Amino acid sequence: MFNIKKQLLKLYLSSVLADLSLTGAWVAILAARGYSLIEISIAETVFHITSIIFELPSGVMADVFGRKKMLIVSSIMRFIGNTAMILSNDLFIVCIAIALHALSYNFSSGTGDALAYDSMKRAGTHGKFERYESNQLIIYRVCNGISTLCAGLALAIGYKLAYSTDLIACALQLAVLSTLTEVNAKSGGSEINVFARIRECFRDSLLFLKEARRALGLMFCNSFVGAVDILLLFFLQAKLTERGIPNRWLGPALLFMETGGVIGSKLILRFPKVRYKSVFIFTAALVAVGVLLEHSASFVIMALGGFIAATGDDALQVRTNAKLQDMFPSEQRATLTSVESLSFSVIMIILTPLAGALFSIW
Repeated sequence: MFNIKKQLLKLYLSSVLADLSLTGAWVAILAARGYSLIEISIAETVFHITSIIFELPSGVMADVFGRKKMLIVSSIMRFIGNTAMILSNDLFIVCIAIALHALSYNFSSGTGDALAYDSMKRAGTHGKFERYESNQLIIYRVCNGISTLCAGLALAIGYKLAYSTDLIACALQLAVLSTLTEVNAKSGGSEINVFARIRECFRDSLLFLKEARRALGLMFCNSFVGAVDILLLFFLQAKLTERGIPNRWLGPALLFMETGGVIGSKLILRFPKVRYKSVFIFTAALVAVGVLLEHSASFVIMALGGFIAATGDDALQVRTNAKLQDMFPSEQRATLTSVESLSFSVIMIILTPLAGALFSIW
């Protein structure tokens, strides 16, 4: 008999094993290995290019072949990527490892949410999906904060040992994912039928987006606010040191800013009847306040700005994802969720150079 509590618990545990890592500060690890900022930028560019190319196809594959299978593929890609990073001795191998991590992100992005929503719909509890999304964002923020605090440990023990711990996490995650129950998976068929189903999924998804302009609007609003918050937290890592924060307090300050997302994820659950337009205006204002406080002369006020922005970002993320899952057809759920991730990547590419110029001027 299908047990929704066990299904969601396994998805939570999988997220913890994916997000909790000693190698979250991979930029610092590469820098410690002697790679220049230009080389690191090349590796980061490889990640974004790979992510953009495969974001939508990975969503289609999840809808056609099954969400559980693609989550397993994601974990396998991560395992191979970590292995490649351990064996890497030049930039080319590093870029291959980074590309594999991007593929891992693509195959998991939106797939877990699609499986969770359809699982809850099967159990008749999909009205509580917003709570599930809140818990997932809390897991992400907390694990990301802890990983940031562990950056020094990763540098101390060396990149090979640090990535080896990720291999153990991948193996445990694979064990957890293998016990998930597949929901709404397509039945098997010939190769011709498979390609026909892929084309059908693409076509139906595009037709849905053509008609559902409100869904496109929600995607854009959420992606724009999220991109501004991510860029703010990124630049604060450099700005805080410029404002004189002691090195021993940098990690705790970054963790404090991440906890703002935890507050936002929980706070939004207390206002289920507030209209989306009002939620967007309020949360966007919080992120704007965070950007303004970033220009303070005090690193304490700057960190507070990062906390406030993260609060607004995650509150909007929870509400948006819940509304979009309600709107998406089950047969294209993972594909359409991937479209949202793709819009975020495109906005990030557009905003990153602009934000860099503005933050450097101010």
